[in-house]
Amino acid sequence: MTTEEIFDCLRKLQDVLTEKIVLEREMTDIPKSLSSQEELVLRLKQGYIDKDQEYVEARKKESELRNLLLEAESEREKAEKKMDAIETQREYEALDKEIKDAANKEHNYRRDLQLAEQKVSTLKTELQQHKELMDQQTNELTDRKKSVETELESRTKLLEKIAVEEKKLTKDLDPELVFKFERIIRKKGGRGIVAVRGGVCNSCHMILPVQFANAVRLGTEVLSCPYCSSILYYEETAEGEEDFFDEETAGSLADLDALDDEDDFDDDEGDEEEFDEKISADFEE
Repeated sequence: MTTEEIFDCLRKLQDVLTEKIVLEREMTDIPKSLSSQEELVLRLKQGYIDKDQEYVEARKKESELRNLLLEAESEREKAEKKMDAIETQREYEALDKEIKDAANKEHNYRRDLQLAEQKVSTLKTELQQHKELMDQQTNELTDRKKSVETELESRTKLLEKIAVEEKKLTKDLDPELVFKFERIIRKKGGRGIVAVRGGVCNSCHMILPVQFANAVRLGTEVLSCPYCSSILYYEETAEGEEDFFDEETAGSLADLDALDDEDDFDDDEGDEEEFDEKISADFEE
């Protein structure tokens, strides 16, 4: 393949890889949307269990108070029946105290029972409302999971088509070049091949060393920017250019001695976070 054919292939591959990367990230992000809803359903289920336990305890307390009230009523009634059989003042005073104590207990139990009944009624209503909300969120989660499965299945099919297209485009390219090119696109926001205009890289906007810039202009080999690692091709400016660049303004190949492609990647870790925004901007252009 000629250099120009390689460049044309890389431009097409750039679009394919960009679409692939976007789809891969969507497939990673889509399931994350379920996390908050799953956590909500779990909290609702735990809340329902706690509320149900509280309701059971309230019912138990209500039952105990009702039995105690019956016992207090029975004690009072028995004491009142003995009143006709008393013969002395001392017996009367003792029985009267017994009746009053039983009546007082009866009054307290009846009051506590009313409060317990109100609590049981309130808890029953809250429990029903909680269950309805829990069932609603559970159903919504189930529907959302089905939707996510459909979305993932759709994107998986798209990725399969992209893989076929990617294989066609890369079959005649150097595997090392393809690997490096995809790595650049992932780190540089979807731009792996850029133009050199006026001796300047159109990706990082750095002035290139004169000999290197002239080598890009000749187009006899595939070269990468020594500053940002993007694949470079020459593009004539509107006003045209001389056949060479001024070394005083452009620098020289000696400036590249300290540069290393791997260091460039390490310095640009933050670029990946802006990937989606850059892709959107490129598409709009």
